[in-house]
Amino acid sequence: MSAALVVENLSTHFFTKAGVVKAVNEVSFTVPKGGIVGLVGESGSGKSMTGYSIMGLIDPPGRVVGGRIVLGDTDLSTLDAEGMRRLRGRRVAMIFQDPMMTLNPVLRIDTQMIEAILAHEDVSRAAAFERAREALAKVGIASPDERLLSYPHQFSGGMRQRVAIATALLNRPELIIADEPTTALDVTIQGQILYEMQKLARDSGTALIWITHDLSVIAGLADRVCVMYAGRVVEDGTVDEVMDRPRHPYTRGLIGSVPAVNPRGRPLTQIPGMTPSLLAIPPGCAFRERCARADLACAGEPAMLPAAGTSGHAARCHHPHEEPMVFAQ
Repeated sequence: MSAALVVENLSTHFFTKAGVVKAVNEVSFTVPKGGIVGLVGESGSGKSMTGYSIMGLIDPPGRVVGGRIVLGDTDLSTLDAEGMRRLRGRRVAMIFQDPMMTLNPVLRIDTQMIEAILAHEDVSRAAAFERAREALAKVGIASPDERLLSYPHQFSGGMRQRVAIATALLNRPELIIADEPTTALDVTIQGQILYEMQKLARDSGTALIWITHDLSVIAGLADRVCVMYAGRVVEDGTVDEVMDRPRHPYTRGLIGSVPAVNPRGRPLTQIPGMTPSLLAIPPGCAFRERCARADLACAGEPAMLPAAGTSGHAARCHHPHEEPMVFAQ
């Protein structure tokens, strides 16, 4: 399957008075056409900043300092601000965690959605209105004709998020980056949105990056998963490979802390310590201060080590686990 997006050694740093914050540090992954890749990790691991870097939404004092971002046949890292503006919303779209980063509070929903279409396509306003109506219906908003005439403050937080998701779907982009878009939605609507996203990827070939801390969502949605820690990808593989046989101790810690895999009455497994400051990432493996398997070798920089007999499953660890994950009954 051909690639919709190729990210190679992407690095995004913030140059502050306190020092250089390496928010994204040599991140690489590929998203095939029609494929869904999950980015998971704790808060501050660099998931969202990776998405913003791809979209060209890094503001000073931050900037992309290295790497390539190739969408189809276009190297986004070579485009200027105007080139990225023309591309956003048409070939690549982003669904933000906060829907008010997408919606203008003083404009009606129909105005915002129609303008999102007319900015990139030469169609009539009537055709744009109909497409907006269909998009709202697709994300589960009842009475879409009436809702298009409403303002954002007349919606609940969950409904505003559905409007933001519908807006991202309008121009049928090649790539959609979703930054925890279902956090504010109830379980029923979340399931509906996940189904529609899978159907979109399968039917139209749209590639999808799903950024989340919820491993259960990734397990049921994505094809591949990249686990991030301290600005770097520490494990990459198919969902089945990573969930069933996680190789990095950090990935095992994330899976082990999920209530569903622990027996009732037993305290949840915790990862000791805290994520290191991105201003002062320790040399060698950034996870070694929290890892029970760490030894002197971990003071050296680990490489992404592939596992034999897998579909590219690799972990950035000197002592990767080889045995499958054992879930308590």
